[in-house]
Amino acid sequence: EKVGTSVPYLHVSGAWNTETQSYNKASNVLGKKIVAVDFGIKRNILNELCEAGLEVEVIPHDFKADDIIARYKKGDIQGLFLSNGPGDPLILKKEAAQISKLIEAKVPMFGICLGHQLLSIAHGHPTYKLKFGQHGGNHPVKNQGTHVVEITAQNHNYNVPESVCSI
Repeated sequence: EKVGTSVPYLHVSGAWNTETQSYNKASNVLGKKIVAVDFGIKRNILNELCEAGLEVEVIPHDFKADDIIARYKKGDIQGLFLSNGPGDPLILKKEAAQISKLIEAKVPMFGICLGHQLLSIAHGHPTYKLKFGQHGGNHPVKNQGTHVVEITAQNHNYNVPESVCSI
């Protein structure tokens, strides 16, 4: 509650444009709208989702699954994004319970960092604290589809068990 929004809002800027020295205006070229749950989201993540052609509505962390399910069934939204954020995912029991309801209702979801960890917990797989964490280290990651290796920055204190990732 200290690092996220307390009121819903529509995010309307895309990626930074070096030519105009401003953010691109978001355009919903895909005709799809997602809801992003703010657990401490970084602006650039929202910018990239908009740049990819999505309409993005940001909501507080204390969302109600029933509201999201109703909006999804009505066709108002096409999915849910669970954001990054600080802290131990195991203490977010209310949020994990709401995510479990969304899983049961088959609402499409994806998450990054804390959001990914909460998805693991909601599926019944606990996370664990890393001994040293991963902070600012650049790690090569190979895309198994394209076989292209990209360098990613890792900043995590908690981890999803490897056995869950291989399912």
